[in-house]
Amino acid sequence: MDPCPFVRLNVDALALKLPHATRPAGPGVHSSTTPCFCQLKIKNFPPQTALLNLSTSAGDSPPESFTSAPGFHVDPTLLRRLAGKPVALRVSVYTGRMGQTCGVTSGKLLGRVQLSIDLDSARAHPTVIHSGWMKLGKDHDKPSARLHLTVRAEPDPRFVFQFGGEPECSPVVFQIQGRDIRQPVFSCKFSADRNSRNRHFGVVVS
Repeated sequence: MDPCPFVRLNVDALALKLPHATRPAGPGVHSSTTPCFCQLKIKNFPPQTALLNLSTSAGDSPPESFTSAPGFHVDPTLLRRLAGKPVALRVSVYTGRMGQTCGVTSGKLLGRVQLSIDLDSARAHPTVIHSGWMKLGKDHDKPSARLHLTVRAEPDPRFVFQFGGEPECSPVVFQIQGRDIRQPVFSCKFSADRNSRNRHFGVVVS
């Protein structure tokens, strides 16, 4: 029995490194006291927010500590709709406290990075889209903040069951395979005590 295809997109190892400078990175931005966070956006999904730990690791070394985002689950319907199309993950980094005022993010924007994700290959095997540091600034000649993240897409197969017919008529439980195939798994018979005001159901598995 083939399970229904799902794909899970994981965003881990999130950390931020601010450039070394004699003055703050912006008005009110002090690396030792100002909290930082990022907002992750993919089309057709609600945005996610994650706190960022500040890193002092040298060069391209991994951060000393990091956080993770909740991740995104892509269902079979969306997988079919996005087949053959790259999916864009945009990560916006802010300083300040998380939250929104009148629908606008409260923090000060430091910069953005964007990754292109191929979900088709992730249906068959785990795929690492990116792992390491990314520069937030567009000017490569000037020091800028850097974001560390690891983005992985991996198959997340699930079993989807469906009742056929009315529950009081011995329903059959089906496993759904793709769009057109339904395989019966087991059937149930329900009985009730007519002398009781409350209906108690017994299940017979055949």
